[in-house]
Amino acid sequence: MLWIALHLPLLSLETLTATLPPELRLMPLALVEARQITHANASAQALGVKPGCKRATALGLAPQLIAAPADPLRDAEALQAVLHACLAFTPAVTAEPPFQALLEVQASLRYFGGFESLLQRLQAALAPLAHETRYASAPTAQGAALLARMAGPRSLHCPDLRSLRRALDAAPVSLLACVGEHSEALQGMGLRTLADLRGLPRAGLARRFGEALLDEIDRAFGERADPRLRVSLAPSFETRLELFARADTSEQVLHGAGVLLTRLVAWLSAQHAFVRRFTLQLQHEARWRRGDTPPDTVVEIALAAPSRDSAHLLLLLRERLSRTQLVAPALELRLHADDIVRAPPPNSELFPTAQGEREGLTRLVERLQARLGRHQVQRPARVQDHRPERGSVLHEVDAGALLPDRHDAKHLHAMPTHDGLITRPVWLIEPPQPLHEHRDQPLLDGAALQLLSGPERIETGWWDQGLAGRDYFVAQAADASLVWVYRLRLQGLRPHAQGWYLHGRFA
Repeated sequence: MLWIALHLPLLSLETLTATLPPELRLMPLALVEARQITHANASAQALGVKPGCKRATALGLAPQLIAAPADPLRDAEALQAVLHACLAFTPAVTAEPPFQALLEVQASLRYFGGFESLLQRLQAALAPLAHETRYASAPTAQGAALLARMAGPRSLHCPDLRSLRRALDAAPVSLLACVGEHSEALQGMGLRTLADLRGLPRAGLARRFGEALLDEIDRAFGERADPRLRVSLAPSFETRLELFARADTSEQVLHGAGVLLTRLVAWLSAQHAFVRRFTLQLQHEARWRRGDTPPDTVVEIALAAPSRDSAHLLLLLRERLSRTQLVAPALELRLHADDIVRAPPPNSELFPTAQGEREGLTRLVERLQARLGRHQVQRPARVQDHRPERGSVLHEVDAGALLPDRHDAKHLHAMPTHDGLITRPVWLIEPPQPLHEHRDQPLLDGAALQLLSGPERIETGWWDQGLAGRDYFVAQAADASLVWVYRLRLQGLRPHAQGWYLHGRFA
């Protein structure tokens, strides 16, 4: 077996920092529990604020200190995202307090191209979560966990039991979770490393410090079985983030929403899935709400094509929030997703393909729908009618079916051609523009048009009071551009109509 342990020593501070606006992140920060400092960032420690000192003492040393209460639930939400990211590499993932994740990766090494390759990909997957992480590996889960707590900027890796036991012998006793209240007694006895403990009689150690201490040591050294409860995925995704300061603008909401979307992507990656729809709920501050103000605002994002690209999801959310009026400041954000689809990841493309073009077009339509509204983005569809102005109708765009197969695309988008040349323009002028004429020749901007081809005769519409009798021509204007004009054939039915009209321009 081979275990990789991740230790996140600054998780509590990082979850607090994630809720702060950028201008406050470099300020002295500290977490407080029972009026005592539990964590302090580098800026606070430079001013003398250390974990363990009283809150009043810390404020005396650093009056500008931002002291926030510790929140175990907030930390648990952040650690859960780390566990989800690990599940993309192995199903054998377990949590180890405090703030550790353990992965059994022996069966995954060959698939990911060896240990080094797997570790690099794991680090890349965890990077968006923005946590300082220390890595270690060992043949035992408890051994890897202890090594990860020892590890500094450099990782510690022990491929076999012999190297693991040698490394653990030098580990300080304070790393053991079971030491607790016995720490001072052990220090007083001169027991500073695990080698010192292992050199004492086991019966005496168990009698004085309890069996749990021996059990933890034996599991770390591989001398006792160490069963672990694996992390399981919930069928739907739900996460929350309490903002440190109220959010009055959509940009402030987006900052917190980006953290939640990163967690969503980790959950999706754990099960090789893509999201089709998710909702962001903004809980409003009660004292700023009026009588008719709702307690929350729900923003729903529906995707035409399933995705787990956090940048794309954040872009869609930005477009939607820019159109959403905040009825009151938001204090808490909740993200929910249960509409997902499991599919293999898209293939990497060296050259442009139809699949890549479809993805780009789909994302463009999704962004337009998020910004303008779904009903404001439309596309034309052909109608069986010879009159050009009635030859198409507008429908709401279904971005998921933008590119049909080749046969359907040829049928839907075919244009009239003659000898391989398009004889009708794509864009029509509505209503048609009347043209002056001179000696039965149409004029455009005072210059005569040169008729190049035609006529194309259309006589139809007698059944719906839209009778059309026209002869269409492709003509060249004075600036060499091509236009589409027609002359009325049944002018007697419209006695006040002119003879020539401009109906379209060729691009």
